[in-house]
Amino acid sequence: MKKVYWFLFSFFLYVGAIPAFAQEPGAAGSAVNWVALASGFSMAIASAFCGLAQGKATAAAVEGMARNPGAAPAIRVALILGLALIESLALYTLVIIFAKVN
Repeated sequence: MKKVYWFLFSFFLYVGAIPAFAQEPGAAGSAVNWVALASGFSMAIASAFCGLAQGKATAAAVEGMARNPGAAPAIRVALILGLALIESLALYTLVIIFAKVN
């Protein structure tokens, strides 16, 4: 039964790919701006990882302040500096996107 599933999967994969390769390069439906598409994906990935990193950094800073309230000012300064550096990744990605697309 497993061989039948693999056969059907590969059959539909090949049948579905045939029309994509049959089109001419100048066809009206193939005008895709790949730079803009890749830029959108890169910004989404950069923003996702920035959000995860900021959440992890904030959670660690709050836990550190809860364990040692006397070190709260130093932890707060380090947290703000770290969040600024993390956010710069998303901003640099946005600048690169605007430089490439335009």
